[in-house]
Amino acid sequence: MGGTNRCILLRSRPDGMPSGENFELVEEGVPEPGEGELVVQTIYLSVDPYMRGRMTGVRTYISPFETGKVLTGGVVGKVVESRNPDFKEGEIVTGNLSWADYSLSDGKHLRKLDPESAPISTSLGIVGMPGLTAYFGLLDIGKPKPGETVVISGAAGAVGTVAGQIAKLYGCKVVGIAGSKEKTSYLKKELGFDAVINYQREEISKAVKLHAAEGVDIYFDNVGGPISDSVMRRINYKARIILCGQISQYNLKEPEKGPRVQGQLIQRSALMQGFIVSDYADRQEEGIKQLGQWVRDGKLKYRENMVEGLENAPQAFIGLFNGENLGKQLVKVSEE
Repeated sequence: MGGTNRCILLRSRPDGMPSGENFELVEEGVPEPGEGELVVQTIYLSVDPYMRGRMTGVRTYISPFETGKVLTGGVVGKVVESRNPDFKEGEIVTGNLSWADYSLSDGKHLRKLDPESAPISTSLGIVGMPGLTAYFGLLDIGKPKPGETVVISGAAGAVGTVAGQIAKLYGCKVVGIAGSKEKTSYLKKELGFDAVINYQREEISKAVKLHAAEGVDIYFDNVGGPISDSVMRRINYKARIILCGQISQYNLKEPEKGPRVQGQLIQRSALMQGFIVSDYADRQEEGIKQLGQWVRDGKLKYRENMVEGLENAPQAFIGLFNGENLGKQLVKVSEE
């Protein structure tokens, strides 16, 4: 095939907040597929908070990124060359691929997309990993019931926006926590949240007490830290706390020392459960089908924050921790 392939490497491990110096853009040749392989041209690239943990060098539920190697993440792309009988040139696929113009794949973990059924970018957002995270976290752990109060931190992010809308579909009162006037307005006016707290302007403890006066039945925690400490003080009997993310803690050099919540869990017979979306790998098609149907029926809305150019992927990633994104953060690498 020939040509130049731009790739983004992890140049060094971040010490605290990531910076542009931790990344490096290099050029190499476009990969040539061997027997059973295919080459995918990147159209959209996803940046996600969980990737920060992979940059530390410590193995958790997923292998860490290696310094000097190309980063990987969620990608939607077009098959441009194939020696794999299961994939034809021109087909649109999604999977975990390189932060590069072109990726080499054996096809094992790629999923074909139908561009006619939904915009292909949604497979990285509302009908992809973030949407599935919201779907399984809320429904499997939270088990919402009509009339219950659901509080969501990081409510304006790719997961929080979906979790809140699903909670509304199940007849719950939804209180979101976000960090700007634009975000709080979007959640309330566009997505129908019952109340939204701006943690940059309001005292969290007082605001949670005001907007969740009847207490918190389900807390979908994407943030952790002092915000979660305040919400935990308001949990009801048999509340369910869904531990999805702790973005406030990811860039700290030393972990914060916060209140110990075990006593509250005991007193209120509450459940606190962490999860990762891969726990539900065997139910992925169920989630994709339901989320896609809700989107087509107009029951779920979504917003994408699009950054242009592969070279800007590092800054798009860093922007996640500065609260720059409203909805799903994506990078557009090439035209559809």
